Amino acid sequence: MDRNTALTGLAAVAFGASLLLSPTASHAEDWPDIVEAKDIAEEGFIYGLPIVMNYAVMYEYAVDKNSSQYKAPFNHIKNDSQVYTYKDTAVVTPNSDTPYSMSWLDLRAEPMVISVPAVEKKRYYSVQLVDGNTYNYGYIGSRATGDQAGTYMVVGPNWEGEAPKGVDKVFRSSTDFALTIFRTQLFDAADIDNVKKVQAGYKVEPLHAFLGTAAPPPAPEVDFPKIDKDLMKSNFFEYLDFALQFAPPAENEKEIRAKLAKIGVGPGKSYKFSELPLGHRLEIGLGMKEGAKKVANELGSGAKDINGWKIGSWFGDQAFYDGDWLKRAAGAQGGIYGNDSIEATYPLTRVDQDGKPLDGSAANYTLTFAKDELPPVNAFWSVTMYDGKTQLLIKNPINRYLINSPMLPELKTNEDGSLTLYIQNKSPGADKESNWLPAPDGPIYLVMRLYWPKTGDPSILPAGKGSWKPPAVKKASAE
Repeated sequence: MDRNTALTGLAAVAFGASLLLSPTASHAEDWPDIVEAKDIAEEGFIYGLPIVMNYAVMYEYAVDKNSSQYKAPFNHIKNDSQVYTYKDTAVVTPNSDTPYSMSWLDLRAEPMVISVPAVEKKRYYSVQLVDGNTYNYGYIGSRATGDQAGTYMVVGPNWEGEAPKGVDKVFRSSTDFALTIFRTQLFDAADIDNVKKVQAGYKVEPLHAFLGTAAPPPAPEVDFPKIDKDLMKSNFFEYLDFALQFAPPAENEKEIRAKLAKIGVGPGKSYKFSELPLGHRLEIGLGMKEGAKKVANELGSGAKDINGWKIGSWFGDQAFYDGDWLKRAAGAQGGIYGNDSIEATYPLTRVDQDGKPLDGSAANYTLTFAKDELPPVNAFWSVTMYDGKTQLLIKNPINRYLINSPMLPELKTNEDGSLTLYIQNKSPGADKESNWLPAPDGPIYLVMRLYWPKTGDPSILPAGKGSWKPPAVKKASAE
C-alpha cells in the first residue's frame, strides 16, 4: 500500500484502533463536545494532510539514513543521474521525465544560497521551491528566470536582513524546513552525460560560506519522530503536532490552529492519541474519516472533466490557496509537490471515453493525437503510466514508464499524420511496440504532463478552460 492510500484509509484505521487501546488520560475539562471534536478532527485532517505527507517524505529523504529512499542530509544536494523508476516509492505519482536533484533545506540558523549554471536554451530545467506547507514559494529556471547563470537566496519565515551583493533574488519559505527540487530535461539515454554536467553546476551552500564569513551558532538538534506507513495510520495528529512547531501560523491559519489546540495539537501541547479516553478517540476517528472522504471527493470533482481527463489547477503559493485547505489536500493526495499550472499542467485520468475504469487486465486502449494537435508546450510533454492502486510507476518488460515528445522521432505516425499510443499490459506487436506504453495487469492511472505550457492559442491554460483539449482514451476494438 502506498502512502497516499494509507492516508486515505487513515481515519478508518484510527477508528478501529480506538476500540483496542485502553484510555490512560482523564477527560480534559476544556475538551469540546462530541460534535465539535469530530468537526475539528475533520477540518484538522484536511488542513494537516499535506503537512504530514511532506514530513513523511522529508524523513525518508533527509533524516533516516537507513531508508532505501534516503538522498542526503539537510543543506546538501543529491543529484540523481537517472529518471525515477518503479523502485522509487517515497513520492506518489513521480515524474520520470527529468532526472531530479534534491536538497532539503534547514533554514533555522541562516539562509541558504542556491546557484545555477547557464543552461543551453533548448534544455528545459526548473528549480521548484516548496516548503513544509507544500506551498510553491518560488521558481528558478527556463521559464521563471531564463537560461543564464544565477544566484538566489532562500530565507526562513523569521529571517530579517538584506540580500548581500551577488544575490539576484530572495525567496522566503513559510516553514523552517523546505524542499528544493531541481528538474533537468533528459532528451534520451545518450544525453545523460550532458545532464550530469548541468547538475554539477547546481550548488547549495549556507550564507556564511557564500560570504566567506564565520558560521553562526548552529540550530538546536531535532529529535525527528520515526514515521512509516503503519505509524502514519495511527499517529496522524502527533506528526502534525510535531511539524507545526516549524511552521509559524499565517493570519489565515490562526483559526484552524486555535481549533486544533482544543484537541491537544499545537504549541505547549503533547498530543498522544493512545492516551485519549475512548470517547475522544472515537470522535477523532470519525472526524478523520469524514475528512478523508472530502479530500477524495474534491480530487474527483474539483477539476474540469474533458474527454475523461481531469484538468485543474491544484498547486501554487500561499496566496494561491488563500486558506483553501481542501484544495491543498486534494493536490497533495493527487501527487504531492506538483508544479504551478504555468510551470506544468497535469491532465489525469482513470477512465476511458465511456467513463469506465481503465484496467489493463480487462482491456487494451489507445490514445490518438490528431495531426498538428499534440500538446502545446514551450518545453516538452509526456504521458506517464502508473499503477491505479498505488500511483507508483510499474515494472514492465521494456523499462518504459512514459512516452514523451523527445521520443517523437522514434514513434510511428498513422497515414493521416496522427499519433496513436498503445496502452496495454502485453506488447501490441513488434510493428507497434515503438508506441507502446506498458500498463499494469489491473487498474490504470494516466498522467499527462505539459511542461511550460504555451499561453497563446491553442493552450491548455487556464487549466481546464483552455482551447486545447486532450483526446479521450479509447478501448481498443477486438481484432
